[in-house]
Amino acid sequence: MNIPNILTSVRIFMIPILVAVYYLPWEGRYYTCAAIFALAAITDWLDGFLARKLDQTTPFGAFFDPVADKLMVSIALVMLVASYSNPLLTIASAVIVGREIVISALREWMAEMGKRASVAVSYIGKLKTTMQMLAIFILLGSRPETLFAHVGEAVLIAAALLTLWSMYIYLKAAWPELRSKESNEN
Repeated sequence: MNIPNILTSVRIFMIPILVAVYYLPWEGRYYTCAAIFALAAITDWLDGFLARKLDQTTPFGAFFDPVADKLMVSIALVMLVASYSNPLLTIASAVIVGREIVISALREWMAEMGKRASVAVSYIGKLKTTMQMLAIFILLGSRPETLFAHVGEAVLIAAALLTLWSMYIYLKAAWPELRSKESNEN
């Protein structure tokens, strides 16, 4: 175990705490959930930074870190969809979760072919992640139907559009491999 992997583990352990706090009958739950999510987002950045800076990258961390990220984002979005009952928020959340599944499968498939670098994280992907984290932070910290919540919904919709764009970039980069594999099998 190293520091980056410990931080990733902490992020996983924060998920049930986030869920429990979110459903407490307590007015302070909104700000507390936003703080928990912000702390998780900071540990996400910090574990990657430290892994590179301290040269502590591991195969376990390379696998576990994205899993922790996707779990935290997906579970937060599921809770928000249930609370907000907003069709646009639901569609944006479905786009975000669906894209994560597609790109995770694509990365796995490309890695098996030794072409993982073809689907490396892009600038749009990083911007998409930042927008998602910001939107979820705002939405968790807001009572539904408030002005701040509507701002969070707008940011989430923008994040979903960036999500589609980043998925297009990844699929476009992988398309030659996808097509050549398909041609070889026919």
